[in-house]
This record gives sequence, C-alpha cells and structure tokens, in this order.
Amino acid sequence: MADKAPTIDAEINALKDEFAFLGDWTERYQYIMDMGKQLPAFPSEKQDEAHKFHGCQSQVWFDYEWDGDCLKLYGTSDAAIVKGLIALVFRIYSERTAEQILKAGNGFIDELGLGAHLSANRATGLVNMVEKIRSLSAERVS
Repeated sequence: MADKAPTIDAEINALKDEFAFLGDWTERYQYIMDMGKQLPAFPSEKQDEAHKFHGCQSQVWFDYEWDGDCLKLYGTSDAAIVKGLIALVFRIYSERTAEQILKAGNGFIDELGLGAHLSANRATGLVNMVEKIRSLSAERVS
C-alpha cells in the first residue's frame, strides 16, 4: 500500500488556504460551523452514554470502525462550533490508516490557529478527540 501521509498534509494545507481566504476569526468560526452541517447524520440510537465522548464541555458522541486498514470516524455534537470541529478533525483523519494517523500527529491545531482562538475548554476537547483517534490507531498497530 502506498503511503498516503502527504494526503493528510495536503488536507491540512488546503484548510490553511481556506482559513487564510477568510479574513477574520468570525468568518472562520462560521466556516467551521458550516463544515459541521455537512457531517453525515449520526444515528439517534447511538447518542447514548456508550458513545458519549468525555473530555469536551459540549455533548459529543463518537463512533468508529475499521474498514480494512482505514479508520472511519462518525460523530456529532449538540453545539454548532464543536460539531464543526468534529468535521474538521474527521476531514483530516477519517479514511486513513493507523500509520498515516500516527505519522501526522496533531500539529494542525496550532498550524490552523485553533489553539489560540478557541476557548480553553474547546481547545482541550479538540486535543482530547485527536488523542483518542491517535490512541485507536496506536492500538491497531500494536
């Protein structure tokens, strides 16, 4: 299988370009919320304690499956900005192999300026979600 790590890098670079095109953070927040509206519907029967992602201030539900070597991510939130952040994370990590995910790291958070422009609770929740995805990937390769 060919290494698709540059695909993750290309996705991050595309996001950087998209953010740069949007002048200020008000527009970027709106863009992130619009990304959340594009997430596939998350089944209401999975919006339960078993699928609840702890570590976020908002309610977040999260699920995944391995489709061959690729991790498929599913999720939603009751908060528009958090739902958008979920969509952003999924855009980078979903449909990737464990090796690609682990190689990519989580530097995109600072590269996109998210760490500096999100509330402390949202930034922590974002990091926690990325770490969960990386943990699932690490388990897969071990």
